[in-house]
Amino acid sequence: MARIETQAVEFDALLKTRGVTRRRFLEFCGAVTVSLGLSEALAPKVAEAIEENVIGKAKGKLAPVLWLELASCTGCTESFAQVETPDVATVVLELISLNYAETLSAGAGYSLELAKKQTMEEAAGEYIVIIEGALMEGWEGNALRIANEKAVDIIREVSANAKAIVCAGSCAVDGGWQAAVPNPGGATGIEPFLKREKAAGRFTYEVDPTVDIPPIINVPTCPSNPEHLVAVLVDVLLVGKLPELDSHNKPTLMFGEYIHDNCPRRGHFENGEFVRQFGSEEERKGYCLYALGCKGPQTKNNCPIVRWNRRVSWCVEAGAPCIGCASADPTKAGFNWVDLNTPFFNRVKNLKIGDIILQPATLAAGIGGIAAIALIAHGFGMKATGRTKGGADFESERKWDAKHPDKAIATAPAAQAAKSTQEAEAAEEADEQTEGGDQ
Repeated sequence: MARIETQAVEFDALLKTRGVTRRRFLEFCGAVTVSLGLSEALAPKVAEAIEENVIGKAKGKLAPVLWLELASCTGCTESFAQVETPDVATVVLELISLNYAETLSAGAGYSLELAKKQTMEEAAGEYIVIIEGALMEGWEGNALRIANEKAVDIIREVSANAKAIVCAGSCAVDGGWQAAVPNPGGATGIEPFLKREKAAGRFTYEVDPTVDIPPIINVPTCPSNPEHLVAVLVDVLLVGKLPELDSHNKPTLMFGEYIHDNCPRRGHFENGEFVRQFGSEEERKGYCLYALGCKGPQTKNNCPIVRWNRRVSWCVEAGAPCIGCASADPTKAGFNWVDLNTPFFNRVKNLKIGDIILQPATLAAGIGGIAAIALIAHGFGMKATGRTKGGADFESERKWDAKHPDKAIATAPAAQAAKSTQEAEAAEEADEQTEGGDQ
């Protein structure tokens, strides 16, 4: 008990030197528990775990982290860095050793690359790699070079001895915007790349040769939600364990439920009340955005609970349909979330046939047009070969109608009717003679 109290006092002093109150710290712990899908009642347990681990690491060896920037807009870094000042997340991250981060590091050039190399050598098997952006395989790996090295070679090297890899944002998960058709640079996600490299014999996970690739935690969305990243880092670095992952290596507590399940507009969906045009009365009433292409029913994320911008709002609450940026799937290389969900404001998704992407309506119209052209061509062919001439004679009038003019369904012209009657009587007489002969 005395040790715990001492740690609390030391940690409070640490917070104070950075201008953070104890209350603000507990609010942060509450946010972490929500991001992990836990009850806020467990915030004190998270606080205790952070206090114990942070104080221990502050007095000893800090957890080394390498943050790699690949093909991206740096939106994930901006999302993570643009926070309140001072912020408790910053306090936690200052107690890890962020040895390499091209966007955030004070160092640059040779000194920064040397820091990365030293970390990989001296902390083999202990460092965490955070990767932002897509990997570019195009032009034999020359589509993306960093410090005069191919990015594909860098990823192989840093992954070989990493304790775990955190893919921050959908670009690192499945290639994102860079991998959208036509993808001339050969953009891809980290997990599918390493799996292909392992299968081709070009990669070995040296930390554990019995495992194909390092433990990977995919944290999609565009950009990544800073609450998600903080929660994962607290789990991996401070609590000391990997979060529970689904088949796509996404944390189940964050990406285990569909956005639609927790959407505040779901009641309107159940009532069949939809917004079909921006600026309409239905939009002003806050009706469901499903008809405008909202991908909430097919996207798993806890956006309605955690939200964005320090839990202020999120896409649907701000009036925009969900575009499915959390639906990145690393198992489907070459068909990323952008291609999967565009056009964003259209209910019908694009179809991909080989390298061709088109709307189902366009495909249906094309097939209909081909069928119409085929029918017209067939008609011209029949005409040209004379198959439309002649043909079998048709009855001018039903025989029964001719024999029973008073009960006929259709009435023929007088001349035709008389002729038909004569023909019918002759036929009847012939039938009677035939019957008599048979007897």
